[in-house]
Amino acid sequence: MESAKHEKPGEERNHHRSMSSEHLLDKASILSALAIECGQTVLDAGCGNGYMAKEFSRRVGNSGKIYALDPDETCITVLQKEIKGTNIVALVGDITKTTKLPASGIDLIYLSTVFHLFSPERIKGFEAEVKRLLTPHGKLAIVEIVKGVTPFGPPLNMRLSPEDLKQALRLAPLGAVEVGEYFYMQLFENRPEA
Repeated sequence: MESAKHEKPGEERNHHRSMSSEHLLDKASILSALAIECGQTVLDAGCGNGYMAKEFSRRVGNSGKIYALDPDETCITVLQKEIKGTNIVALVGDITKTTKLPASGIDLIYLSTVFHLFSPERIKGFEAEVKRLLTPHGKLAIVEIVKGVTPFGPPLNMRLSPEDLKQALRLAPLGAVEVGEYFYMQLFENRPEA
């Protein structure tokens, strides 16, 4: 997780190639909080090497489906070779823009350590696409680095607290869960407009 401070627009998409947060996250806490069920459809947005998509795949079973989406073609090409014969579909795409995924067909969207890189314009695009993709009452899970001093990560002025995430998105906030010494996961629900 390197700072995007010196990156040009669009370069943040490759940040996960340099260092993955996989070994720092508490996967058991994440999976427990997400309560993924057999038969669900899950999108791992900004999937990187696909380590969480593979975890989700085991939980949804053969009747479920996992989409692993990332703008990095190299990561997706490698992942596509690894997942042949599974219920994972790996696609090149950007969750802050309209994707080729079907509307109202995703039960859970998972985004890990990427949101802090989004500009205000990209946040608007992200929210629109999340709302388009999620089923009514579908969930959004955003993992971020705590807004405090840590031995790695982006500058403090780029970090977001759970409150910041709630202010940034017009989705119904659920709880926040600690998912590692330096990480939290904020959950949201896509509630149909009354």
